[in-house]
Amino acid sequence: MRCNITMPSKKRYVALVILFSLQNHVSASVTHYSIPEEMKEGSVVANLASDLSLDVKTLNQRKMRLDLIANKKYLDVNKETGELYVVEKIDRENLCTKTLTLCYLKMEVILENPLRIFNIELEILDMNDNAPQFRRDAIHLDISEATPTGERFSLSNAVDPDVGSNSVKTYHLSENGHFTIEVQTGRDGSKFADLILKKALDREQQAVHNLILTAVDGGTPARSGTASVIVHVLDTNDNAPTFDKSIYSVNTMENSPIGSLVVHLNATDLDEGSNSDITYSYSLYTSEKTQETFNLNSLTGEITVKGVLNYEDFRIYDMEVIATDKGANSLSSQCTVKILVEDMNDNHPEISIKSFQSPVNENIELDTVIAVVSVSDKDSGDNGVVDLHIPDNMPFKLRESSDNYYELVVSEPLDREKVPEYDVTFTVTDRGSPPLTDNETMTLELLDVNDNVPQFPQSFYTIRVMENNAPGALLSSLTAFDPDLHENQYLVYFILEKEIANTSMSMLFSINPENGNLYALKTFDYEIEKDFLFHIEARDSGSPPLSSNVTVHIIIVDQNDNAPVIVSPWRAHGSVVEEKIPRSTDKGSLVAKVIALDTDSVHNSRITYQFLQVTDATLFSLDQYNGEIRTMRMFSYRDPRHQRLVVVAKDNGEPALSATVTIKLSTVETAVKAYSDMTEVPLEYDIFSDLNLYLVIGLGSVSFLLLITILVTIVLKCQKPKPSKAAPPCRNSVLSERNSTIADSTLVSNDAYWYSLFLAETRKGKLVVRQPVPKGSRYIVSSIPRGTGLTDTSDSAASTLQV
Repeated sequence: MRCNITMPSKKRYVALVILFSLQNHVSASVTHYSIPEEMKEGSVVANLASDLSLDVKTLNQRKMRLDLIANKKYLDVNKETGELYVVEKIDRENLCTKTLTLCYLKMEVILENPLRIFNIELEILDMNDNAPQFRRDAIHLDISEATPTGERFSLSNAVDPDVGSNSVKTYHLSENGHFTIEVQTGRDGSKFADLILKKALDREQQAVHNLILTAVDGGTPARSGTASVIVHVLDTNDNAPTFDKSIYSVNTMENSPIGSLVVHLNATDLDEGSNSDITYSYSLYTSEKTQETFNLNSLTGEITVKGVLNYEDFRIYDMEVIATDKGANSLSSQCTVKILVEDMNDNHPEISIKSFQSPVNENIELDTVIAVVSVSDKDSGDNGVVDLHIPDNMPFKLRESSDNYYELVVSEPLDREKVPEYDVTFTVTDRGSPPLTDNETMTLELLDVNDNVPQFPQSFYTIRVMENNAPGALLSSLTAFDPDLHENQYLVYFILEKEIANTSMSMLFSINPENGNLYALKTFDYEIEKDFLFHIEARDSGSPPLSSNVTVHIIIVDQNDNAPVIVSPWRAHGSVVEEKIPRSTDKGSLVAKVIALDTDSVHNSRITYQFLQVTDATLFSLDQYNGEIRTMRMFSYRDPRHQRLVVVAKDNGEPALSATVTIKLSTVETAVKAYSDMTEVPLEYDIFSDLNLYLVIGLGSVSFLLLITILVTIVLKCQKPKPSKAAPPCRNSVLSERNSTIADSTLVSNDAYWYSLFLAETRKGKLVVRQPVPKGSRYIVSSIPRGTGLTDTSDSAASTLQV
């Protein structure tokens, strides 16, 4: 320990005494420890109390502390146990330089009362925690392809912060056929590598070699680092220029213009830079006549015409051309060029149109002659032989009639609607080299013939018309097309006459003869007329005229224009219906059934039922689909004797239409007994006199259609095995003076109500039975599901009516 003290001379004696006293309390020996770097925080290095023979119990009282000679507090001492432990990880490479083989961390342990100072020296041991690194990721080398094998090239070495065996140990080079490395050791013990050329380089084969240099340290496990070694091979002039061909044979025509290209010589050199730049020149073996007639471009190798070429004067020219590169030691090669002068075809053939017929009808017959053409050429030999032709995509052909005379005839049917006119080009070509041609174009017009019938875009039209339409309303436009011209394409439209119910179509519909607009002449009613099917004809004005027709289906779309009509319970002129039922009626008993009919379409005629007014809402329920009114509970003595029910029947149209009926129910104390001796009474139909005419027609139509359906069903069932007889239907009877309930119950009804019930129930496919009550003018009507077998019982002898 060193102290530098400066003070006046009078006090030096006192200072020396203090210094002497302090030195007596400093331990002369140094305690040495060693730990590896990167120890975890909290790791115990040593127990100073035991190593320095200190009492653990007095460490806290003596204010034991650690004075670390470093810029960070890496260590500390536990005053309770006297243990020296790691506070922060120690990185040897940051703490000590790589030149130091040993790395120490010095510190002092100080205690008071009495003052004691202990010197501690902690050696930090190196770990292999760093991989070798190159100063540059890529090492570029330029090596000439003429470099001899065995030549050495220095490579930058890798650096590893670790020391000893953990530093760089060796180098490896990626596999290749031209280079290898040799590892050298420097005076300071560092490792570096030399690149050695083991196989000659050829830039023309491979201009760049990409190698990977890997440095490996000696740690366990070993770490490594890599760098790219990029070798650029420098070119040397080791390749002579070469021509595409060694002998060029070229034909050129006489009278070729000055400057025209005869041949383009091309020589290539595999070298690069100035070593591949090529110049062209004539050799000494090329005659002056040839050099005066043809020009050789020294840079491009193009040979062009320099003088006049005359086939009769000079027919063959021979020359030798040399290609030389611009390398330091230039290399060259040569080729032979032979130029042949050919006779020139300098007279064009001629065409003469002798006759041409235009216009013609499109239905002209095949093989009809349209034109006569003659051809000629003033040259001789092949140059004077001529050929005449026309385009291939035309419906014509040429037929030779005599020497150099040709006829143009029709070879395929003509159609003006596809091609209205043809531009026929006659082309004559001689057989010279190169051939000369001449052409002449004539236009052939086609006259129209009425050969196309009018065409409708569709073969069948479906037109929907809302009923109650206004007379004269436009329904649709049925327009046909005729590709002919003029009067052959003028169309007139007709409705083909057809009678429906003694009514002509022309009284129901009208069509504009000029544009095909279809109109309605009357207002249609869906309930009377649902659709019409007829034909419309389109006829052109040609001679003779052609026509076609199209089928038109008019569908009348229903509107909700008919309100429901209540047919049950029957009431005359909107009067209130009165019913009597026993007060002892059970819960769920059928009291009445409301039936309404709507002559609109199925969608609009779907009827639902609702209570509009009811005296006691807890006593009766109404089925919204079948109109059945049933008791929800038994009558009590508190219920009034008279119940008033107002039922509204509403259809499914937009907007919905409705009808109402008022039923007045009176309760009685006694019930009517059932009788077993009953006979069948014929049905009465005098009710028809009180119904509206349209209701009668509607009900009759429905009954007739249903009768046909049931008859067909019966015939089909008769062909099947008879099913086993079922038990007789159960009938719960309720007595009424006028009308009563419907469906699976026994009813009491007068004639009018019976007929309404008869129609409604038979539409559901049920059997209806009507029986008289003895000693009275009323009837019991039974509605039984169809297909249920009937058997005689001891109580009644029922007879059935099947529609």
